[in-house]
Amino acid sequence: QVQVVESGGGLVQPGGSLRLSCVASGNIFMLNAMGWYRQAPGMQRELVASLTKDGVTNYADSVKGRFIISRDKDKNMVYLQMNSLKSDDTAVYYCNGFPWVVAWRGSGTQVTVSS
Repeated sequence: QVQVVESGGGLVQPGGSLRLSCVASGNIFMLNAMGWYRQAPGMQRELVASLTKDGVTNYADSVKGRFIISRDKDKNMVYLQMNSLKSDDTAVYYCNGFPWVVAWRGSGTQVTVSS
């Protein structure tokens, strides 16, 4: 069973930055496209950024130019660098396959943007 663990969330002021990290068992990052998702209270989960096996990235319009998804193949980790954070970015962030794989769900990491 694939285990996914997200980390790096926290409380940050508007305009600040955070870097989220994701580690998973097995070589899923090498074999699958990956994505970062988020879910705010009362809202549906949304895809924030995706990264294909070939390194092609794609971003939601709301984060384009502010967030960067990347991968470290040697460490089997995926990252989400988040800059110029806004209050609307407040949510629980999840790392998963792209598209979402139900069996891979981790516990997520909370990001709160507030002054």
